[in-house]
Amino acid sequence: MGSEMTRTNVWLDLISPSHPFLFQGLLDGLSDITFRTTVRKKTETVDLAREAGFDFETLGRDFESVTLRTAAVPLRTLQVAVQAPTADVSLSARNAMCVLASRARGIPSIHFTDNDITAYVDAPLVERSFCRFRATATHHVVPSAFQTSELTRWGTDPSQIHTYDGYKEDIYVANFEPDESFTERLPFETYVVLRPEALGAAYVDEEESLVPQLLEALTAAEANVVYLPRRSGDRPHAEPYPDDRVHVPDGALDGLQLAWHSDGVLTGSGTMAREAACMGKPAVSFFPGPLLSVDRSMVEDGLIVHSRDPDEIASYLASVGTTERMPDRERCFQVREEASSLVRALIENPENPALGSRSGAAERPDLHRAE
Repeated sequence: MGSEMTRTNVWLDLISPSHPFLFQGLLDGLSDITFRTTVRKKTETVDLAREAGFDFETLGRDFESVTLRTAAVPLRTLQVAVQAPTADVSLSARNAMCVLASRARGIPSIHFTDNDITAYVDAPLVERSFCRFRATATHHVVPSAFQTSELTRWGTDPSQIHTYDGYKEDIYVANFEPDESFTERLPFETYVVLRPEALGAAYVDEEESLVPQLLEALTAAEANVVYLPRRSGDRPHAEPYPDDRVHVPDGALDGLQLAWHSDGVLTGSGTMAREAACMGKPAVSFFPGPLLSVDRSMVEDGLIVHSRDPDEIASYLASVGTTERMPDRERCFQVREEASSLVRALIENPENPALGSRSGAAERPDLHRAE
């Protein structure tokens, strides 16, 4: 590969809270490439993008109403197709809006994902459409544990799929440095982190949150809780408890610092549990349904516990105690280097899928797939 960049202007579109630190870690070694960043206003995404040091323009927003949220996607797609910065290639994660806008602009798109959940649920028409749109990206970058049939079933050619060993959370855990003063912002020194399920998401059938039962079990076990609501409807769950037992932060907090200083992380989705697991911290997923392939891989390796039983979860946290554990930084560095090198190669030559033996990932067995 030549040393000169053939494409140097990259449009980076951040649309969810996990994206700022993912791409901060990924792009840390790509300082010679110009990135022009847009951010969608969704929960803490804008605050975290600012904290991660991105210079960005805010374009579009998310909504709590499912109807408004669904309508906002095509509207934002049009908005970014017109208003996004001029670039030679786009970079995004689980982002149909960026992929479609890139096609409209006639530029290649590089798309990160580790979410193959629609392989296990009867996805509604809208979600199926998003899956099909995302599948049209020029290149897909996925963990080796990812079930690649989730892309090929929507039309992606296997030669467009490129894998890296490890998990996306490894990429930014590699950059993590603990802040010993972090707990001064909280009303207690010891705590567990609790994040609700994404009720209302297309891939979640559950209508009732497990959070009220978890809060009852955790406080009964005399655990302090940092509670992170997703939406306004989640906040009332904390109201019966005093702030020095169940603390709801006023603004966004660094999720990695929260995980590092905690006695465990409990989440109704997967990202925060994987972050904690990559750090060697106790991690619990109470996701209400079949797990992503990356989560199943971590459960099988004993890195994450999956349960919907509040008492079982509280007992597990009590059993692991408060041991001092350091993240396997060497492994995280290797994952970041592999993923970063892959992205550089794709940016430099996005029209050429032949990027080595890890390109064109083979289809993995499609188990439990619901049609």
